[in-house]
Amino acid sequence: MIPVISIVGSSDCGKTTLIEKLLKIFKEKNYKVATIKHDVHGFNIDREGKDTYRHKQAGAYSVVISSPWQYALISDVENELSLDDLIFKLDLDIDLVLTEGFKSANKPKIEIFRKGHSKELLCKNNPTLIGVATDDPENPELMNIKNIFNLNNPEEIAQFLIEHYINKKKRNIQITVDGVPVHMKDFVADIVSSTITSMIKALKGCENAKNIKINIKDE
Repeated sequence: MIPVISIVGSSDCGKTTLIEKLLKIFKEKNYKVATIKHDVHGFNIDREGKDTYRHKQAGAYSVVISSPWQYALISDVENELSLDDLIFKLDLDIDLVLTEGFKSANKPKIEIFRKGHSKELLCKNNPTLIGVATDDPENPELMNIKNIFNLNNPEEIAQFLIEHYINKKKRNIQITVDGVPVHMKDFVADIVSSTITSMIKALKGCENAKNIKINIKDE
């Protein structure tokens, strides 16, 4: 599965800035990293009067706009998608997903704790907290934290994520049934992916298959 790390912390603590720094480092090292941002206030990436805006206003459930360099999908949802649902939307060749926020999701987290800004850890007793990025390492609030990173040394954080998550990622497999993602334990995912991969590679011309996509629809 694609490794996912959530960067969390109180408002205006520097989550976006840290993610920006990490992204630059990962790009220099030729890793593909996706980001997911949670916005409780809603958002709009379309502009009134544009063709895609008119398509959406006319009743399109989903709109895709494409150029030679990038594409975007705008789609309605009946309920807010979970973090796992959003991850299922990503390409399988991603090396790592960084999320900004999602402190309640069950993903590994690095919390930002800044001197003069943070009074207590938001995820202090959360078992998914894997470390704290801080400029105040001697603060008593961090006494029992296993991994304390220098907030001003993003290279240290990036190297930790490479060693403990990117280099240990397993074969990626994503299955949806009637639009609902199917979440599997690692050993089940390994069995399913190995079985499908073996069957596909047995077909003529598919011996070296790397990225397999199957979409089955019963009418």
